[in-house]
Amino acid sequence: MNYQETLLYLDSLGKFGIKLGMERIEGLLRELGNPEQKIKTVHVTGTNGKGSVSSMIANILRAANLKVGKFTSPHLVKYNERIVTGGADISDESFAALLTIVKRAADSIVVKGVCEQPTQFEILTAAAFLHFALENVDYAVIEVGMGGLWDSTNVITPVVSVITNVSLDHTDRCGATVERIAMQKAGIIKENVPVVTAAEGDDALGPIKAVAMFKQAKLYIYGRAFWGTEVESSMDEQTFTLHAGEYYSSDYTIKLPGEHQIANTSVAVVAAKLISKQDERINELALHLGVSNTVWPGRLERISQGPDVILDGAHNPAGAAALRKALDKYYADQKRIFVFGMMGDKDMTNVIKTLIRPLDMVYAVRADSGDRAAAAEELAGLIGPQALAVDSVAAAYEAAVNEAGEDGVVCVCGSLYLGGSFKEMLAQTKAGCH
Repeated sequence: MNYQETLLYLDSLGKFGIKLGMERIEGLLRELGNPEQKIKTVHVTGTNGKGSVSSMIANILRAANLKVGKFTSPHLVKYNERIVTGGADISDESFAALLTIVKRAADSIVVKGVCEQPTQFEILTAAAFLHFALENVDYAVIEVGMGGLWDSTNVITPVVSVITNVSLDHTDRCGATVERIAMQKAGIIKENVPVVTAAEGDDALGPIKAVAMFKQAKLYIYGRAFWGTEVESSMDEQTFTLHAGEYYSSDYTIKLPGEHQIANTSVAVVAAKLISKQDERINELALHLGVSNTVWPGRLERISQGPDVILDGAHNPAGAAALRKALDKYYADQKRIFVFGMMGDKDMTNVIKTLIRPLDMVYAVRADSGDRAAAAEELAGLIGPQALAVDSVAAAYEAAVNEAGEDGVVCVCGSLYLGGSFKEMLAQTKAGCH
């Protein structure tokens, strides 16, 4: 298959949706020679912050001159973003070659009757493992797609497991309570493999502690075993002091704004410190350099200034709360205009209630062209009289920038899918200018 054919193939698999269970991914990886067993891995799950933490861990390992793979999802613009080696997205040619091999293996196990057709995410997961094994990476940082226990990435025995945090999201698949979701996420904990988490509250920590104890996995909890305290913070960068154990205290500077990124960075650093116990190449300098270099698109990402345009993929109440806190901190007195789109199966009411103030102007849009996206009119109705339904992201963005003036702030948010549409629109606009 060439690159375009691989995209058509992946789209054709999209209609199979998400199916829980491990038999398809296990069968597929067996057919490929179990590439996931040939690499050292770090496994990252959590409701929010998985991408930031995965990127920071990967960057720390790269700063130690190691060859590092990273598998994350979803992508903003291109599938290639999900499979990264040495800090670069996989090329179109390599992506097509990989997918051709994985498709052949998938077709083979279906014909043999081993299992039914693997899902799109399982095909991509297998492709990532195969790529990292062929590239002979020192470590691969693997982000869970959804949940943990039944996620297709949960075929690895990592050197460290990370559970960033636990709150309500994907309740149709992971459980309707924080406790049940925590049980799913605790499913990535393996025998004698240390676990780092910033989960808080008994409902979230209870299951994680219980599984860690059962698996004899040493557990490091943010706020207890280690914690971060802010020194100074702006949209450009923030500095905080990380305290870990009795004897460790060090200042870290990061480019990622928002109080939640102090916890995320602390988790990433402690995870890397645990890896360094068995790999002395990971030193203190790598810890600082790795996190200071990290940027993570679509999460409190400032696209431009005058007015400031912020892109954020927050799509659940906890993500909305983190975004609201950051806007209150960095833009306390500025006029706020939202370009807002969500998936219809998300907790729209609570996200809106958490994020949008009565005086904020909102341009509601359809987040993408798929069936899951909520209609602009439905969102505007939920928000109230300060919301206008707009036909296109481009029209909504233009109106928002005009409304904000030079001193206001425009926030494009509500869905990573909207973030992807927005980035594509910006790229097309730029291309049209040349």
